[in-house]
Amino acid sequence: MKKAIMSLALGACLATASAANISRIDPTNWYVGMKDPSLQLMVYGKNVRDVKSVTTDYAGAKVDSVVRLDSPNYLLVYLNLSGAQAGQMTLNFDGKKVRYTLKDRAMRAEDHRGFSNADVLYLLMPDRFANGNPKNDVVKGMRDQACDRTKPSLRHGGDLAGISQHLDYFTDLGVTALWFTPILENDWPNDHGVNSSYHGYATTDYYKVDPRFGTNDEYKQLIDACHKKGLKVVMDMIFNHCSDYHPWNLDPPSKDWFNNPNYGLQTSYKLTPVLDPYASDVDKRETVDGWFVKSMPDLNQRNPHLMRYLIQNSEWWIETAGIDGIRMDTYPYADRKAMAEWMRVLDNEYPNFNTVGETWVTEPAYTAAWQKDSKLSTMNSYLKTVMDFSFYDKLNQAKHEETDDWWKGFNRIYNSLCYDYLYNDPSHVLAFIENHDTDRFLGNTKDSTMLKQALALLLTINRIPQLYYGTEVLLNGTKEVTDGNVRKDFPGGFAGDTHNCFTAEGRTKAENGMFTWLSTVLHWRQGNEVISRGTQKQFIPWKGVYVIARQYKGRTVMTILNGKRSTATLPVARYAEVIGSHTTARDVVTGQRVDLTHDVTLPARAALIVDF
Repeated sequence: MKKAIMSLALGACLATASAANISRIDPTNWYVGMKDPSLQLMVYGKNVRDVKSVTTDYAGAKVDSVVRLDSPNYLLVYLNLSGAQAGQMTLNFDGKKVRYTLKDRAMRAEDHRGFSNADVLYLLMPDRFANGNPKNDVVKGMRDQACDRTKPSLRHGGDLAGISQHLDYFTDLGVTALWFTPILENDWPNDHGVNSSYHGYATTDYYKVDPRFGTNDEYKQLIDACHKKGLKVVMDMIFNHCSDYHPWNLDPPSKDWFNNPNYGLQTSYKLTPVLDPYASDVDKRETVDGWFVKSMPDLNQRNPHLMRYLIQNSEWWIETAGIDGIRMDTYPYADRKAMAEWMRVLDNEYPNFNTVGETWVTEPAYTAAWQKDSKLSTMNSYLKTVMDFSFYDKLNQAKHEETDDWWKGFNRIYNSLCYDYLYNDPSHVLAFIENHDTDRFLGNTKDSTMLKQALALLLTINRIPQLYYGTEVLLNGTKEVTDGNVRKDFPGGFAGDTHNCFTAEGRTKAENGMFTWLSTVLHWRQGNEVISRGTQKQFIPWKGVYVIARQYKGRTVMTILNGKRSTATLPVARYAEVIGSHTTARDVVTGQRVDLTHDVTLPARAALIVDF
């Protein structure tokens, strides 16, 4: 695989094609047997637009069209590969020959199986998790030569090798899928302040893993190793914008490749105009066509050549690396029709694959309208999974409150979940209590009491749950000073760390307590069809107690939360419709029996998960 993944598939042939001034071709190779046999090649090179003729005599392949853009340094070649077999295809550029590799697909399209509500995603930032190869901390020739762990907004040196060395940690914890923040090249200088390149959200090369994380080969090897451990891998992508140091921004292929070039419009960050039936044109334009920040040019997905490039890129990573899902950043900021077409293509090519889109609005009706086949939208997004920012928002309010008889505390969660009828498929909604863009759930505390309540809910409701790295060992922090404080290094992942949370021996008593509690619930959840397939029933919080029940084939799980800062009572008779004739239940965490013949006393802020 090493030669296959990283090679530009031009090799020594570039010397013979020097007259055509070809320096690069994207995609770097392609696959035969795709349902859509068309292929766009973006050819880079000084004055390559002047090439008069592009042909091939490769069996089963033909050149459909050649597109010359505004910049003289790009050429688009569209091919039809409907009859082509794997091999070395020769392309003739004005008589100069360039070899291009076509490969067989590693598996059938139907065999690419995405993540589901049977999984638990673990979100981590490669730069902040573990440093397995100090030699790539600083890479000669890249614009950012800094690596300083004392600075929250600079690179710290974490990489793919560091993740690879700790796969047993993930299986011990009990998660089933890993979501890395973007791993593609972000070749920025470090003068961008809080937008330093460590976070990965400003791409400079869509076909190359950032060298400070590793290589394309190492990414593929890591995914293979994850699969052997039963772990899936979700790739973070960004179609809305790229880096201001991307070659496209330095030399735009066409005048309409970007929206409002040279930072001509700032986005409002308000996503409601995209679906608002009364939205003004100026509001919609600011949302969709404005730049996210000055250093992230806004890509124009309405340009069909650009969108074809991005669609092919996602297909290439599915085929090449074997990723199990995609998380799409800033989803509503990009053009709605173009993104729906991307999802339609992926859904057709990979019917069992899954993609989740970041839709940061805290109203369920907004989120639900973005889901595939939603009855709330006049346009089908084909996006299978959306992110539940309502659950995140309401839970982070509830943690500061006592649950009353009306609106506060866990009433907020009840009043959010009661709108699940808006979703075409609630089981394809991704829920979370925190992520890399929010304060840590713990804030600046280390109190796990409310955290356990939040996680008990997250892991038992009808959702795809996502955890954030380090929560299991009480990692805390807020964004008040810098985003870097919610993106702290995982203890023990870096040379010189005196505190190692990767082992029970290295963790404190409190950290081990949290890790054991969460790991117990996660392992219990694995393969538990009551959670992945069961019906859901919730009860209005009663005297401070909130109960959600899941049921499947005669089995029941009850999540019981005391939303008060004092003891409370669970009146079992009130929940007779789910308890039925059962007289005892098992505490999922402790394994102890819970007597259901009498009312149950709940300690302050208790989180109790029982099954029977």
